[in-house]
Amino acid sequence: MSDHTPDSLIPYDEIVQEALRAVVGRVLGEIQQGGSELPGNHHFYITFKTGAPGVSIPPHLRERFPDEMTIVLQNKFWDLEVEDDRFSVGLSFNQIPAKLSIPFAAITAFVDPAVDFGLQFQATVPDMAPEEHDFAENDGSEQSGSAPVEGSDDGSNVVTVDFGKKK
Repeated sequence: MSDHTPDSLIPYDEIVQEALRAVVGRVLGEIQQGGSELPGNHHFYITFKTGAPGVSIPPHLRERFPDEMTIVLQNKFWDLEVEDDRFSVGLSFNQIPAKLSIPFAAITAFVDPAVDFGLQFQATVPDMAPEEHDFAENDGSEQSGSAPVEGSDDGSNVVTVDFGKKK
């Protein structure tokens, strides 16, 4: 047997990424259909690339978060709308309301700390590693001061999708 794995002509990594991003869409769609009320203690940290195609956020947020931003959907959000390829939501930052529109392809992480569930995705921009960034601290999120769950070997429900590309 050879140690060389042939390059796939089927884009498995893209197919899996798209399917897992659909999980985020379905979860947000269920929340929208339920009247935008989060059940129990569920709340979501959603990290996305602010410069990705189709992302629409106010200029002051894009200036503060030029690469990546994490929002929290917990208590104070409104007008959650979920489409096939994106979602939009109203949030307040320092008591200033803002409408954000985020394509699912721009999302790099989705975490529900209430049930220790998380998904991490490859950056949509090739060769661009995520930069460290502060949380957006949108109003109404009761952050415990901890960052979203990262991939770990502790048996948590975090799924990291990271297919290595052959060079």
